[in-house]
Amino acid sequence: MATPSQWIAGARPRTLPAAVVPVAVGTGVAVGYDGAVWWRALLALFVALALQVGVNYANDYSDGVRGTDDERVGPMRLVGSGAASPRQVLVAAFGCFLAAAVAGLVLVVVTGAWWLLLVGAASIAAAWFYTGGRAPYGYRALGEISVFVFFGLVAVAGTTFVQLEYLPWPAVAAAVPAGLLACALLVVNNLRDIVTDGPSGKRTMAVVLGDSRTRVLYTLCLTLPLVIALLLALWHPFAALAVLTAPLALIPVKAVREGATGPALIATLQQTGRFQLLFGLLFAIGLAI
Repeated sequence: MATPSQWIAGARPRTLPAAVVPVAVGTGVAVGYDGAVWWRALLALFVALALQVGVNYANDYSDGVRGTDDERVGPMRLVGSGAASPRQVLVAAFGCFLAAAVAGLVLVVVTGAWWLLLVGAASIAAAWFYTGGRAPYGYRALGEISVFVFFGLVAVAGTTFVQLEYLPWPAVAAAVPAGLLACALLVVNNLRDIVTDGPSGKRTMAVVLGDSRTRVLYTLCLTLPLVIALLLALWHPFAALAVLTAPLALIPVKAVREGATGPALIATLQQTGRFQLLFGLLFAIGLAI
């Protein structure tokens, strides 16, 4: 039986900025348009966090039963390590998805936007089929695309919409940096796992691109958000506040560009999450002013 600390580690808390940042950015846009509804923002945050933890448990389950976690370096794997049974981890994953669905349904009801049900269903399906099912798309180099869409475009635009009940263009533009930074977490994670994912049949984008090009992709995912923040500052001057976080991107980019591998990339993952979180918070504040 896994301990509470093992369950927390299995939820991969270092990936949670991917859920927090888009909600913060979407709320920043809503504040800037004088339409923030804080309880709806908090409910959107709960949905995002529940989906993120749910997908982490679902990946743990799916990779564990396939055996792709047997030799992997990185965060705690509940199934792969034998700390929890596959059934327990599967129940935890679907419990998170159910919690996200219930909270999301409340937002659907209060906005009256019933088409959001389709968005919610697509989000849960994307979370499960990343590594679940017979043909997981995460094994076909589509993980980063899904992360960009759901933890970038959908999360930011959705958070803004459920508060304003309409969608201004800055919400879509601001979703791009959020999506790229969420992708950065996945890219560095998959870069670390290239040596085990390839032989096990898991063809992530990192496996397809190869080591050197994956390092270029990671660099772009961290630097392009800074460029976009500067461009948005032409319309929303305080969006440039996010650029103050640029020094925090230098350490992980330098490590990746200089060839860090294996356990060394665990620290890089943590640094990426820290940069993502601080960039997102300053970006959100800038959009709110």
